[in-house]
Amino acid sequence: MNHFLDIHQTAPTNLRFMIDQARRMKDARDGKPKGAPDETQPLAGRMVALIFEKPSTRTRVSFDVGVRQMGGQTMILSGKEMQLGHGESIADTARVLSRYVDLIMLRTFEEATLHEMAEHATVPVINGLTDTSHPCQIMADVLTYEQHRGSVAGRKFVWSGDGNNVCTSWLHAAGQFGFDLTFTGPETLDPNPKAVEFARSKGSKVTITRDPLAAARGADAIVTDTWVSMHDPESARERRHNQLRGYQVNGAMMAQGKPDALFMHCLPAHRNEEASSEVMDGPQSVIFDESENRLHAQKAILRWCLGV
Repeated sequence: MNHFLDIHQTAPTNLRFMIDQARRMKDARDGKPKGAPDETQPLAGRMVALIFEKPSTRTRVSFDVGVRQMGGQTMILSGKEMQLGHGESIADTARVLSRYVDLIMLRTFEEATLHEMAEHATVPVINGLTDTSHPCQIMADVLTYEQHRGSVAGRKFVWSGDGNNVCTSWLHAAGQFGFDLTFTGPETLDPNPKAVEFARSKGSKVTITRDPLAAARGADAIVTDTWVSMHDPESARERRHNQLRGYQVNGAMMAQGKPDALFMHCLPAHRNEEASSEVMDGPQSVIFDESENRLHAQKAILRWCLGV
């Protein structure tokens, strides 16, 4: 049984297997209607529980469609329906769900909730997002970069803005896939030090600088995310904007990267805040490819977890 809880907890050989399988599955679907089933049905007869303590668009749709295309069925449960850890312990919920379904995908707040679910489930558990990390997104991002520019190994990625959960998974990926990462943002929003330490321990060069233009020089890709999460209180918005205004990814910043540098953003985006519309809609942007590739990357993750 294989859980997919975090990129740094998954062997690099397995990560590479999933990326390569995702690429093959995407290539095999070229030219087919979007709702058509895959030629093979590796999840036929399988039931997957999709649990959302945090609401989502991309995660919900991409997992649901992916399971269905591979012949499986989904059961979608919201946080209100589940009340994880309130009416029933997370451990008991994991034990009960394991009697009904073949796999559990959990999108939640606390990392501890995910780990408790995995500890007590007798079926694979996938991390659909926690406040700590977002590994499925970064698997899609690696797939996206490699489709456009080849291997990520040895490349320079730049993260601009808040050192949040998505940034943490980028650092984990740097260590596991062998690329370098430069973080630029205010000191108050620096990335998770454990994630920085992990990437460096694997031989990746991790640089932290307050100068966004200097950070972007020679970049192969420049990446950002929203400044204010959908769950942050309104009071946080002005404070975050004041801290991050100087780290918007715009034409001046992209010009510092290599001529073929890509712009990446996991979406949803607040246009002309963390990135200008000029960049988001420009020729270097691959943001909608990233969204599509959530489907293909997660199909490969599902198959790896189930051994099919």
